[in-house]
Amino acid sequence: MTEDLTGADGGGHAGALLELRGIDKHFGPVQALYGVNLDLPAGLVTGLCGDNGAGKSVLTRCIAGVHQPDHGQIYFEGRPVHIRSARDAAALGIETVYQDLALADNLDIVQNMFLGRERLRHGMLDEDSMERAAAETLSTLRVTTVRSVRQPVGSLSGGQRQSVAVAKAVMWNSKVVLLDEPTAALGVVQTRTVLDLVQRLREHGLAVMMISHNLNDVFEVADRIAVLHLGRMVAEGSAAEFNRQSVVEYMTTGTLGGRVFEPAGAGGTAAGEGPGMARIEDSP
Repeated sequence: MTEDLTGADGGGHAGALLELRGIDKHFGPVQALYGVNLDLPAGLVTGLCGDNGAGKSVLTRCIAGVHQPDHGQIYFEGRPVHIRSARDAAALGIETVYQDLALADNLDIVQNMFLGRERLRHGMLDEDSMERAAAETLSTLRVTTVRSVRQPVGSLSGGQRQSVAVAKAVMWNSKVVLLDEPTAALGVVQTRTVLDLVQRLREHGLAVMMISHNLNDVFEVADRIAVLHLGRMVAEGSAAEFNRQSVVEYMTTGTLGGRVFEPAGAGGTAAGEGPGMARIEDSP
């Protein structure tokens, strides 16, 4: 990872912990992202919405260091950064919980939470220290449904597994957490557990981006909403500016009644607009 510590000239809205500006990504002749701008402020949940193929996963992987953007700039805490790997992202405090969770069923909760980052003492695994840290993290997030941190992950319910994956992500002094479909395939009770957990991440001051096709879940926990359509960010602003119908229309057509969002700052900020808000203009 490389950083320019001289500052982020024109880096976007003040207060956003993570900012993406003009992100393009190609895969051969296919362009997956077109000049995407996105802000992830600390202490807020941003719901990233979009139909299949909209570019949500590609955008997430650009932030997570799996893919490198072809053009554009990522700013972290106001400084331009180049995230070239998942290790670079983790060093900044950016953690990703993918839909498959990346948990090992044959290992217990402690072993999963420290997988690849095991603590050593005198050349041996420091089991006591890791067990205490895992239990403290789960307790801090008020995850109380697991019997023991030594319980095999393979024996956990879907909601418990998701909770362990999130706890694993936030244990490393994380500042940004990216959640890819955290409530997919979960029942009502398990979904409630995960949504409560997302709200606790916000309470702890983390910047959270949650990808979800379930708009009920998005509107329940999101402070901000961003919508991708065919690789373009077509709307981004406060959740109060949207309803379910408008989000669906942006997801499917890229416009709302033939009108498009123009990001505030693209041509100056209109009266009454604030950071991260947007102005509606007629499409040509």
